[in-house]
Amino acid sequence: MLAGFAAPYMSTVATHLNWGASYLVNDFYKRFLNQRATEAHYVGVSRAATVLLFFASMAVTSQLTSIEKAWELLLALGAGTGLVLILRWYWWRINAWSEISAMIASFAVSLLGFAYLKPRFAENDPNATATIMLVTVACSTVVWLVVTMMTRPEPDAVLEAFYRRVRPGGPGWARVSTRLGFGREPIPGGALAWTNWIAGIVAVYATLFGIGKIIFGELGAGILMLAVAAAAFYWISRSFASDLRPTK
Repeated sequence: MLAGFAAPYMSTVATHLNWGASYLVNDFYKRFLNQRATEAHYVGVSRAATVLLFFASMAVTSQLTSIEKAWELLLALGAGTGLVLILRWYWWRINAWSEISAMIASFAVSLLGFAYLKPRFAENDPNATATIMLVTVACSTVVWLVVTMMTRPEPDAVLEAFYRRVRPGGPGWARVSTRLGFGREPIPGGALAWTNWIAGIVAVYATLFGIGKIIFGELGAGILMLAVAAAAFYWISRSFASDLRPTK
């Protein structure tokens, strides 16, 4: 039993250490700090990054008292990046520095929130984490918008290649789509594209809880939830199928 618990735990730790080192080296160090080094150099930097992440994770987990606290921290850290990660599909002006600044701001503001805002609330008050997340989103959004306007956009060749491949459409990409000769294309999914977002949430949660209900013997409730999930998936597929366009 102990081996069964240890195996997935170590697998998860190794995955996230390698994943984090890959982000730091390939997406940040290699792209912005040192673009012409040898592969041996990058391997050495990735090893150092792995060790750094390991000790950083030990420092963080030593301050956590429960899994619930870990989830609260992760939610707060990720709250400030959600908007920029969504809007990058709808606005051509967002660049790599937009995302980097959002990550840094979200990290800093959320930690300050846990240090200075949370003590103002009662113990186990859910409003504490909610307030920290709202403050993190607001501050991070201001930061990445300012950084976006202060930095250069991605090169036209990159934007055009992305648009040809993805065809995101919408007013946020009108500048690029018009230059490419596609005109002002609508967002895939049409005017009700936002319903796909809701349907996606419903589909994921209904599937998870439906399977759980079946496993624990609540067959009727499980089948009902899976039927709801199937309907949500159908809505998404129907919406996109009706908006398929030939690429040029």
